Amino acid sequence: MGDKLMLMIPGPTPVPEKALLDLAKHPIGHRTKEFEAVMAEVTQNLKWLHQTTSDVLMLTVSGTGAMEAGIINFLSPGDRVLVGCNGKFGDRWAEVAIAYGLNVEKVTAEWGKPLEPSDFGAVLEADKDKQIKAVIITHSETSTGVINDLEAINRHVKAHGEALMIVDAVTSMGAANVPIDAWGLDVVASGSQKGFMIPPGLGFVAVSAKAWEAYKTAKLPRFYLDLGKYRKAAAKNSTPFTPPVNLIMALRTTLAMMQAEGLENIFARHQRLMNATRAGVKALGLPLFAPDNAASPAITAVAPVGVEAEQIRGILKKRFDIALAGGQDHLKGKIFRIGHLGFVSDRDILAALSALEVAMVELGSELATPGAGVAAAAQILTQG
Repeated sequence: MGDKLMLMIPGPTPVPEKALLDLAKHPIGHRTKEFEAVMAEVTQNLKWLHQTTSDVLMLTVSGTGAMEAGIINFLSPGDRVLVGCNGKFGDRWAEVAIAYGLNVEKVTAEWGKPLEPSDFGAVLEADKDKQIKAVIITHSETSTGVINDLEAINRHVKAHGEALMIVDAVTSMGAANVPIDAWGLDVVASGSQKGFMIPPGLGFVAVSAKAWEAYKTAKLPRFYLDLGKYRKAAAKNSTPFTPPVNLIMALRTTLAMMQAEGLENIFARHQRLMNATRAGVKALGLPLFAPDNAASPAITAVAPVGVEAEQIRGILKKRFDIALAGGQDHLKGKIFRIGHLGFVSDRDILAALSALEVAMVELGSELATPGAGVAAAAQILTQG
C-alpha cells in the first residue's frame, strides 16, 4: 500500500498533521507585523525548550550548519580546542574545526562507547596556561545510539574556567534534559528535523553571555553564519536574511504542542520509548550496539548476528513501508538504527518491533518465543 511511510530514523522524524497543514498554507511576508508576532512567540518558546533566558537564534541551515555557526563565531585561527570523537558527528566537528584552522586535539572513544569525562578532566587540568578555548561535544551521538555524559564533562570545563562548552544537541534537544542555564552551557546547537517535529531547514543556536564575550574578539571568517546579525535582528523579532516562513509557522505549532505536553513528560516519553525498544530488540535475540548505561533516548542501534542489517532494513521498507536507518562509515551494513525521536508514540514502537520479527523470520532466524519482542516492549509501556 502506497503513501503509508513510517519514519523510524533519527531524522527527518514524523511531522504532526497540524504542522503539515501550516506548511501547506500560503506564506506571509517576513517583513510584516504579523510575522514579527510569530517570531516573538517562537523565540520565547524556544527559550523555554532550551531552559535558558539567553539568546536562542534561528538559522536557515541543517544541524551541521548550526554547529558550524556555533564553532566559528567564538574562536580565532590557531585556537586550541578539544573535540570529543566517538562517532560520525564528533568526527565531523573535528573536521569543521580543522577546516577553519583551529588547533584540534581529539578525546576519543570507540564507536558504540561513551566518552570518558575524566579524559577531558585530565587534559583540562593540565592546561595551566588556559590555552584551551573550547570543548566541543556531541551529546547524543546519532551514528551509534550513544549518549555522552554532558553534565560530567561540562563540570570539568567549568573547573577549567576559560574554555567554552560547545554542544551538539541535534538529537538530544527535545528528547533529553539539556538545562542550558542550570549547567552553564555556552553554545548549544540543534536542528528542526529532530525533536522539534518539523521538516529539515532550520538550525538553532543557544548562546550564553560568556560566549558573546568571546564573540567580540573572535576572528574566524563569517557572514551568513554571523550570529551577531541574527541576535540584532531577533531583538526586533525579525531575521537578517529571508527565512523559511512556513517552517517557522509549523515550529510555532509544534512548540505549542510540546508546551502542552510539558518538558518532564517529553523526557519521560522518550525514555519510555527507548526502554521499550531496547527490551523488544533484546527479546528477539538481537545484540544492541550501545550499552544500557549510555543509551540515547533518540535512537537505538542494533548489531544483528546471523542476519544482515541491510536485508532487515530492506524487508521493513518493502513489506511494511517502515524506514529504519543504516550504519554509517565503517558501520555501514553492520548495524541498523531505530529512531524513537520526536513525534513518535507507543504504537509506532510496537509496529516496528512486530515488523522486525517478521523480517527476522523471513530471513531464517528461529525465534525461541514468537511475539517475544512485542511482549517485552508492552511490559515496559504498560508501566507508564
